[in-house]
Amino acid sequence: MPASLLPDRVTPADNASYPIRRLWNVTDFHCMEKTGFLPPESRLELIEGELFDMAPIGSFHAGTVSILTRLLMRAVADSAIVHAQSPVVLSDRSEPQPDLLLLRPRSDYYLSEHPRSQDVLLLIEVSDSTVQFDRKTKVPLYARHGIPEVWLVVGPKRRHIEVYRDLLPDHSAYQARLQLRTGSLTPALLPQAEIFLDEVFI
Repeated sequence: MPASLLPDRVTPADNASYPIRRLWNVTDFHCMEKTGFLPPESRLELIEGELFDMAPIGSFHAGTVSILTRLLMRAVADSAIVHAQSPVVLSDRSEPQPDLLLLRPRSDYYLSEHPRSQDVLLLIEVSDSTVQFDRKTKVPLYARHGIPEVWLVVGPKRRHIEVYRDLLPDHSAYQARLQLRTGSLTPALLPQAEIFLDEVFI
């Protein structure tokens, strides 16, 4: 492996009996993609320095992303940019690829760089086979990096949307967690963008 692609070494305090763990950064990740170190068909997310294989996209997942993209584009109009299944850079060691992002408007539509946490108005994950990972790993990650609101769309059996909002001052967690199956839902930072759940769960 080229020296430039070697991740940082992380050594336990009592390094007598534990193997060394290596953590990647965003620059390493992009370099591996450009140089062909990673297979072109690989679907990976960088989370706190570790690479995670993304789950295969099932029909519920793909269809729900398409539905939400259509509903959100109609609801937000020019007040936000809708990004579907695109990266967001949270830190030097985290570049996840959430299913949907509502971003602050920008004239270049983020052509020059991926959005960062301060650009995000709402982040959505569609959680069919990954709900436990999304709840326990990704939602806390998003809180730590100041994402103001996260929706987890859970299905296909018990269909509902979990809403995480109102960050604690230290960004350690979200203060509010709601669970909705019916009615409507509005992003806290986009009060004009109302989504009806009977249009999501058709």
